[in-house]
Amino acid sequence: MGLRQQFQAVLEALQPGFKVYFQPGATITMEYPCIVYQRDPGSTKFANGKPYRFEQQYQVTLISRQPDMPIFDKLAALPKSTHARFFVADNLNHDVFSIYF
Repeated sequence: MGLRQQFQAVLEALQPGFKVYFQPGATITMEYPCIVYQRDPGSTKFANGKPYRFEQQYQVTLISRQPDMPIFDKLAALPKSTHARFFVADNLNHDVFSIYF
C-alpha cells in the first residue's frame, strides 16, 4: 500500500462510513458531509546538500452543512495537523487542515 493510500485509510478510520475523496474531478458528485484532500508541497530535509528525508503534506478539507462536526476534533488531533482556515461557500462549511504524513 502506497503512502497516499495509507493516509486515505487513516482518514476513513476517523469515522467509518464518512465519505473521503482524493482530488475529486468535476464529474464527481460529492455527498456531504465529507472530507476532500489533495497533495500540497511537502518538506525535504537535507544533509551535505542531499535530500535524506521527505514528508508529504496534504490539504484536508472537512465540508459539511453543520458548522460543528465531531470529526473536526479527530482531524485536529492527528499528528502534525494544523487547522489552517475556515470559510463558508455555497452554504457549506469548510474547515481546512494542513497535515504532514
